[in-house]
Amino acid sequence: MKFRAILFACVCLILLSPNQTNSAATAISPPVLKWQNGGCKTTWCRTGWYASPAVADLDSDGKPEVIWTDYRIVVANGEDGTDQWVINNPGIQRGWPSVVVADVNNDGNLEIVTAHGGGWVTITKFDGTTLAGWPQQPTSGNELRSLAVADVDANGDLEILVCSTRSDNQWFLYDHTGVVRTGWPVQTDSNSTGYAAGCFNENVSLADLDGDGRAEMIGPSDVHYVTGYNDDATPLRANVLYGQIGGLNKTWARVGFHYDHAVDLRGYANCEAGQPPLEPRPNFADSAPTIADVNNDGVLEIIIIGNQYDCRTSPYTDLFHSPYILHADRTRWAGNGFDWTNLPTPDAFAAPLSEDYNVIETVMPNPVVADIDGDGYREILYQSYDGRLHAYWLDRTEHGSWPYRVKQASESFIRFGSEPAIVDLDNDGKAEVIFTTWTQKGSNAGGQLIILSWNGSLLSATDLPRAGSQTWDGTLAAPTIANIDADTDLEVVIGTAHTGIVAYDLPNTSQARILWGTGRGTYLRAGTPPISLSKIYLPLIVK
Repeated sequence: MKFRAILFACVCLILLSPNQTNSAATAISPPVLKWQNGGCKTTWCRTGWYASPAVADLDSDGKPEVIWTDYRIVVANGEDGTDQWVINNPGIQRGWPSVVVADVNNDGNLEIVTAHGGGWVTITKFDGTTLAGWPQQPTSGNELRSLAVADVDANGDLEILVCSTRSDNQWFLYDHTGVVRTGWPVQTDSNSTGYAAGCFNENVSLADLDGDGRAEMIGPSDVHYVTGYNDDATPLRANVLYGQIGGLNKTWARVGFHYDHAVDLRGYANCEAGQPPLEPRPNFADSAPTIADVNNDGVLEIIIIGNQYDCRTSPYTDLFHSPYILHADRTRWAGNGFDWTNLPTPDAFAAPLSEDYNVIETVMPNPVVADIDGDGYREILYQSYDGRLHAYWLDRTEHGSWPYRVKQASESFIRFGSEPAIVDLDNDGKAEVIFTTWTQKGSNAGGQLIILSWNGSLLSATDLPRAGSQTWDGTLAAPTIANIDADTDLEVVIGTAHTGIVAYDLPNTSQARILWGTGRGTYLRAGTPPISLSKIYLPLIVK
């Protein structure tokens, strides 16, 4: 694929390449509150969910706006957080996935793409009016929690991929005109193409996995299988290692995942009640896939976090999260002396603290793939229901002070963390990790904005603004890092649960390098890292 960036004056971030670091690195300063309650009413704010904000100069006035969705689409002025315009989402339904900002129809203007409850997806123009052909409602009564955008056929405009929480025909690929592309939706569970169920998180990724100039889709769902499709709706096929049907290699979605690769090859786990051995297999209901080149060899890998469970019990017993690294043919990755045929071994603290959203809103194990230590290889970071932020090196171990305990031992309540952003704030060649937290319902405790060093040690923990009437608080969504005002430093922009949009200044960050600056990597939300570390402009547009 070719890549094109939309440039605009105030939002561009001039970033140094990894080997161009400051000779005298500055200390990491704590964030400073800039403004809060963006998009709120006079006395209250609507509930925010997992949508990461975007930052862009929508109206070409040289000043960036912050774009977010709760139950509306909110466009706020970057310098002070005041509303520029606000419109209701289709059906006044919540927006779960992160906001896409891109020039979808190649007309030179930016559009906003959002997906919602009630099965709605829509495209809004820069001035708040709706693009012709939208909104669309591919499935009523089911939520669209998965959204990604890419130029899948390399024709110059962008396509929109969504996935529903319903159990079949979940994936819809739209042209920017609002027309479903030929062959979509896919896929019917238990048919010849394999097995799938609902998407309950941002469960789609788009990238050119085979070098043909067209994007492929990877889609985990609420089973222990993962789907893969070409843009023409033909399924991706796994390596012959996993067997054939009718003389063709099995599709991705007919090859089950398990903790042990030997069980993958056998094709089934021991699920007989009470009988050994334990053979964990993963559920992917909440699994957002990421596509990245982990070892810097020019070949893309697929990274997915699985929720391993014991299928011998009824109901199933969830055990721990495990990261997978996969080749495009679905085999487990190995390279540069590293081998992920065997997955990392969980420690004694890996069990879930809670998976009940009546207790605490669900943590999403979105994998962030970035080189945090500057060694040329990318690490894998993800939040877990064990109350920790994990960071795995390619040697399948966690280094330094990782994993970081989001749920502190001194706290009597559960605290979970958001998908992190990765930024080398002081440009010393090693990156900082920035994320937000939220708290258990009934705890009357607030969330925090956390900054960690590359080795997992705490640099700062800043209390987020509180909503006085709420018994829990914080932020579920990934923070976004961008320059939203006229100075040279970056800000962190947060879509909170109960206090609208909040922005913090990040002092002394004019030379920072953004490695993963927003939810799902870029404003296309396709589960891929930014395309360059030497000079980056937001939003990034894949072409």
